[in-house]
Amino acid sequence: MTYWAINAVFLGLVAVTAGAALLLRWARTRSTRASSTHGSLAAVVRAAGLSTAVLLVMTAVFDNVMIGVGLVGYDESRISGAFVGIAPLEDFAYAVAALVLLPSVWTLLGSRSETEAAKAAGESRRAGSGSVSGPDASTADAEEAR
Repeated sequence: MTYWAINAVFLGLVAVTAGAALLLRWARTRSTRASSTHGSLAAVVRAAGLSTAVLLVMTAVFDNVMIGVGLVGYDESRISGAFVGIAPLEDFAYAVAALVLLPSVWTLLGSRSETEAAKAAGESRRAGSGSVSGPDASTADAEEAR
């Protein structure tokens, strides 16, 4: 099995995760109708581009150092033959996977503010139905007693 074949498996899983994150973000944006709260597209593209450039440069530097000192080696029969310095091109797939996977998982897990907003929406729905729970329950009970 070549290194590209191994990378294909992991990049496939990353692609599925990224697709799920895109669908979730699209659904959240459609349901809230406030896509501007997630930042402008230009700012996201700039941040992603800068992150990509920094990570790929750092990968090139450190992979070349690790290979150069003999810390890591590759079976010549399993690499494509394309190199960045002395690092095989296949080695950069891990950096690309990280660049896509981390924000995808972040999106799937949801931010704290989104979680708190969802909890607040649920509490307001429950409060609208006449039942009060949580810290405000004792205050509501005291007001009813008056």
